[in-house]
Amino acid sequence: MKIIVCIKQVPETTSVRIDPKTNTLIREGVQSVINPFDMNAIEAALQLKEGCGGEIVAISMGPPQAEEALREAISLGVDEAILLTDKAFAGGDTLATSYTLSRAIKKLGSFDLIICGKQAIDGDTAQVGPELAEMLNLPQVCFVRKIEEIKDTLMTVQRALEDGYEVVEVNLPALITVVKEINEPRLPSLRGKLAAKKKEIAKWGAADLDIVPEQVGLVGSATQVVRTFTPPPRKDRKILQGEVKDMVKELVAELKERKIVL
Repeated sequence: MKIIVCIKQVPETTSVRIDPKTNTLIREGVQSVINPFDMNAIEAALQLKEGCGGEIVAISMGPPQAEEALREAISLGVDEAILLTDKAFAGGDTLATSYTLSRAIKKLGSFDLIICGKQAIDGDTAQVGPELAEMLNLPQVCFVRKIEEIKDTLMTVQRALEDGYEVVEVNLPALITVVKEINEPRLPSLRGKLAAKKKEIAKWGAADLDIVPEQVGLVGSATQVVRTFTPPPRKDRKILQGEVKDMVKELVAELKERKIVL
């Protein structure tokens, strides 16, 4: 079984900075980690490999420093890793990112399953997985909380809903996105860390992929961040204290005074 895991290196939440000129995240020189949901995707792939055999290929798009994330994935048990890095890819939105990933996956050839984290914590769009599936013409199941069974080319999963879950059958090859409830990511072993240091990471740029230049990076993005700002603090807040029934009366009176319709 050949599994492709798409991972992203994201800034730690305390290190997020925005470039005021481009309104994009500053990634160079910023402390970064593997996107937490992608850690669950890696663990899901590792468990499938342990149960079904095969190999795992991790793909990431980002600046040269994203190689660190791929080496961490290898230390956990991933077999091969590919870094898509090129200045032409910089500033891409989810559509341009999905397009670039799709071209790399097509270059890889046949596979059985693509696993993505449900979303990246720096963008929180949850769009790359579904867009990638659409570009590769694959069936997809989002928000998978459990992989129940894989039998021949049929996979059965549990898809998380707001009030429970539903059981879904999907034909392989397919793409799934996973939520944190699916597993508890493992820690790397010492042997894994040593192996990761020696492993060669393939690096592909725009010239290595069969791409349309106008569809990648900032120029290929259908959406752009026009402005970023910090919302001004609210000055008219009021904290109610006391017995619940008294606070309810006070709240109703306050809403009426402010002419807020109940």
